[in-house]
Amino acid sequence: MKTLGFHRIVASLAMAVSLLLGAQVALAQTTLEQGDLVGPVPDETPSAALEAVDPAEAADVADPDAVAAGSGAYTPMKPTAGKGMPVDAGIDIQPQYSQTGEFAYALHSGLIWVMVLICAFVLALMLYVVIRFRRKANPVPSKTSHNTLVEVVWTVVPALILLGIAIPSITLIAKQYETPPKDAITIKAIGYQWYWGYAYPDNGDFEIVSNMLDADEADARGEPHQLAVDNRMVVPVGVPIRLQVTGADVIHSFAVPSLWFKMDAVPGRLNEKIFQVDEPGVYYGQCSELCGARHGYMPIAVEALPMDQYNAWVLAQGGTIAGAEEEGVEANPSAAPLQEPESSEPGAPGAGAAPVAPTEA
Repeated sequence: MKTLGFHRIVASLAMAVSLLLGAQVALAQTTLEQGDLVGPVPDETPSAALEAVDPAEAADVADPDAVAAGSGAYTPMKPTAGKGMPVDAGIDIQPQYSQTGEFAYALHSGLIWVMVLICAFVLALMLYVVIRFRRKANPVPSKTSHNTLVEVVWTVVPALILLGIAIPSITLIAKQYETPPKDAITIKAIGYQWYWGYAYPDNGDFEIVSNMLDADEADARGEPHQLAVDNRMVVPVGVPIRLQVTGADVIHSFAVPSLWFKMDAVPGRLNEKIFQVDEPGVYYGQCSELCGARHGYMPIAVEALPMDQYNAWVLAQGGTIAGAEEEGVEANPSAAPLQEPESSEPGAPGAGAAPVAPTEA
């Protein structure tokens, strides 16, 4: 038995060494392939290479036609304290502002009470057994081997509890993945390293670039640190949205807790879910998939506006509204917050620009 154990240890060590060598070879091959495609790779860490990017070059847009001219009158909606954002010493999930989120919160609260009742019942049984069947009270222990009624009860009751939990749980999953209606507005969220871009294919296909604000700017705007952005994703209130999520480079994740929405942004794949906000306001989220050195610095801010203000905002960005002329919708800067599609952060990448250091041919 000792010899067999020693053989297992040797085999495990050999397997670990082979895996380590294989990973190093794969990494070297990947670096070689990248060098063949883009030229010599500078002797820098990815973060250092990113910091070395010339701001003028980093702000270039890969496809200038994809980004509207924009408006210089950006006045973001002031967020409401405690709404759509985390709070200090919070112990519960954030209040929900979507129909799916409200259903999920009700299920969450119900399950908490189910767990409390089950724990209280089990604790009561344990205390009863400890007191009733202690050695002093039962010098001669019972020799009962089984009880058919008890066995049936402790099998059927948990099964019924699980069935009761399964029905609303499956309903919640179905609600989250309902097919958006044909007239839903399509908005596309693109995850970049490390910022977000928001495209509006139904409104002229312009794109908004969103980068995190520094602490001083966030304070000046009255917004939470590491959640405030220069340009928000603007959506209409009470309207179903076909939110399509994808990644431009690596896997990201678009997540807004107060709207009960989370969807992975996978390169080469277009994931979509129905997205709807019930109240005007500002709702914050973050990338929820480890995507690199600046993963913690690509927040999400969703600004929900009434439909007339949303239409005015779209037109102000150079976008289009179906039937706008017939409806008499105009790009009135006083009707809605207006924002620049290009990031206001110095040196921030533009829509579609690759955030990597330039290399010589």
